[in-house]
Amino acid sequence: MESTDQIIVALDFDSRRAAEQVVDLLGDECRFYKVGLELLTAAGPDLIRSLVAKGNEVFLDLKLFEIPNSVAGAVRAAGTLGASMVTVHAMGGTDIMAAAVTAARDFPRLRVLALTVVTSMTGSDLADIGVNASTEEQVLRLARLADDAGCHGVIASPQEAAHLRHALGSDSLIVTPGVTLPGVSQAEHARPGTPRAAMAAGASHIVVGRSVTRAEDPVAALRLIRADLGV
Repeated sequence: MESTDQIIVALDFDSRRAAEQVVDLLGDECRFYKVGLELLTAAGPDLIRSLVAKGNEVFLDLKLFEIPNSVAGAVRAAGTLGASMVTVHAMGGTDIMAAAVTAARDFPRLRVLALTVVTSMTGSDLADIGVNASTEEQVLRLARLADDAGCHGVIASPQEAAHLRHALGSDSLIVTPGVTLPGVSQAEHARPGTPRAAMAAGASHIVVGRSVTRAEDPVAALRLIRADLGV
């Protein structure tokens, strides 16, 4: 896998213009972008089509948590747009994850990833919603459920990557948000890690956001991340 395939840049913007400015600036330095609910709502699905048409891969971070039929419909829509990855909430249970996997079969390039515990949450946050487990225990529990449902991989923090790789084996995708360079603000992520640490622990992909997109020189920032990975 090329390093450009392993680094996903999060387009966390509220307008298409702002997102496309970063994409144009990065050029061939990046070919994999994450689009979340904010940008999708602001810019609409045509942005996804445009990114794909220009040769990019798109991680469509929808965090689907609905009845199985609705989840399946959303996954089919993601596949039609040309997305390479789409997310579903593992907390929704086996039925919605299995529905997502079944819907994705019509799109050979589309991978269904199960969100375990969002990187902003801590053990006390889980306790607030009645989950009497540590974040690591809950991540592993949900990851195994996702694997049993047929998901292609999971979303988790860099701090859980090693345990997940051991539990899921070599074939599962492990995509880690909350990745920043040493000394860079970790923003809203409660369980962060560096690019090198995430990959060494077993992540297949890392997601970087503001440390690149809000940098004075985004190209230089992305190259620093590659340097940290040793590629």
